[in-house]
Amino acid sequence: MTYHTLRLVLGDQLNAQHSWLKDKDPSILYVLMEILPETQYVQHHVQKICAFFLAMRAFAESLQAAGHSVKYLQLDDRDNQQSFEANCQALIEVHSIQKFEYQLPDEWRLDQLLKSFCQSLSIPHQVYDSEHFLSARNELADLFKGKKTYLMESFYRKMREKHQILMEPDGKTPLTGRWNYDAENRKKMPTNLSVPPTLAQYRDVENILLMLEKMGVKTMGSIQAKHFNWPVTRAESLALLEHFVQIRLRAFGDYQDAMTDRDWLLFHSRLSFSMNVKLIHPREVVDACISYWQKDQKNVPYAALEGFVRQIIGWREYMRGIYWAEMPNFAQLNYFNHQAALPTWYWTGQTKMRCLAQAIGQSLERAYAHHIQRLMLTGNFALLLGVHPDEVDAWYLGIYIDALEWVEITNTRGMSQFADGGIVGTKPYVSSANYIHKMSDHCGKCHYDKSLRYGHKACPFNALYWDFYDRHTLKLRGNPRIGMAYQIWDKMDAEERGKILAHADWIKTEVNSL
Repeated sequence: MTYHTLRLVLGDQLNAQHSWLKDKDPSILYVLMEILPETQYVQHHVQKICAFFLAMRAFAESLQAAGHSVKYLQLDDRDNQQSFEANCQALIEVHSIQKFEYQLPDEWRLDQLLKSFCQSLSIPHQVYDSEHFLSARNELADLFKGKKTYLMESFYRKMREKHQILMEPDGKTPLTGRWNYDAENRKKMPTNLSVPPTLAQYRDVENILLMLEKMGVKTMGSIQAKHFNWPVTRAESLALLEHFVQIRLRAFGDYQDAMTDRDWLLFHSRLSFSMNVKLIHPREVVDACISYWQKDQKNVPYAALEGFVRQIIGWREYMRGIYWAEMPNFAQLNYFNHQAALPTWYWTGQTKMRCLAQAIGQSLERAYAHHIQRLMLTGNFALLLGVHPDEVDAWYLGIYIDALEWVEITNTRGMSQFADGGIVGTKPYVSSANYIHKMSDHCGKCHYDKSLRYGHKACPFNALYWDFYDRHTLKLRGNPRIGMAYQIWDKMDAEERGKILAHADWIKTEVNSL
């Protein structure tokens, strides 16, 4: 059959509300494809690959049901050439295509790949916006043009004003008179507070698992073949949004930084995968939360609402803006020149450190951990240990179901590892056991003692914390946000400092057996 236009839809462009789809045009062929390179550029969690394939297949089926012409290539199809370019070129030739169209990719590597492919074509091509984000690719770079740093708070306020979200009628003043309630959202999880059950949206993924095995796709993590529980359609994503808004939002603010052995999700939304593959739009997520708060202000604290809105229209958009402002150089940054390998137990969860065993074990089992587990447990330890940012990036990009490079690398190499030297954050986010104990119940059941700095029972975070500041004193001592740490370090006598540094050296040598 002959078509005039071929439209490529990437696996994270499953936007049923895109203007492409408003009208049915029999001369347009949509193509979605599962290809091996996308399963192999890092070792992905098995649930991540299953989620992408399920969501892509369901989206293709919905397009067909709506009357659009669709070509879907499964990973093991005979005519699948395992390449975006080769598969599109074959379709162009088979169907006498006269024009090629695609949406702006969110990853730099795919942006470059499709630009190069279009340059090789003998037919016209056109690029469209994905119509998903609340800011343009270059909006953050333009906002901070000529300035040394990108201040998230300034960007967040600009987004609030631009989209008139949580603003007074004058359009300039934030609702309640305050922009940010972050200080109110840092409570430890009480022992007597129960957590709502996870919304059940089970699917059988046995056929996909068999296909991955057949195609030799290497994955990490575990999966229950008949009980895969992530939303992979727009309807399921909207159901999860409703579940969060009605059941979890009210306590989200207070406990968004909390960690506990008792539960893996707490009051987080679990909407990141749905948003990152564009099954739902960030504005409809924000609007749903605001609408529910307006109806039930007695039970939904404004601090919880603002904290969640800030993550969506502030932090998420901010990270994307930095990505497009700083790539591809950002992916090469290594401010501290860290060279260590990631401990082997990051791939198994088998460590005697209770907090890390919990966070990594949960990540391997669920393909998910919330932002403080990522930043202040797995990320914190990797930074203190001095792991090469490439290894940290690859682990985070692979293990989490919501990880796409535009949001992963700025959070990991930037916020978590400070490998960017301060582009994202104003200081390294490191801590000793004290912070972990403050925000979790992990320390009470740990093999190690949170109060000890050295010795076989000492929590490894403690010695590594001081060792980190000691070895990077030339780069960090002048940072005004770190002064207190160096004041404490300087007051310790030489013998105490020596014991701490000696223990840190031992930890680095024996890290795989901790």
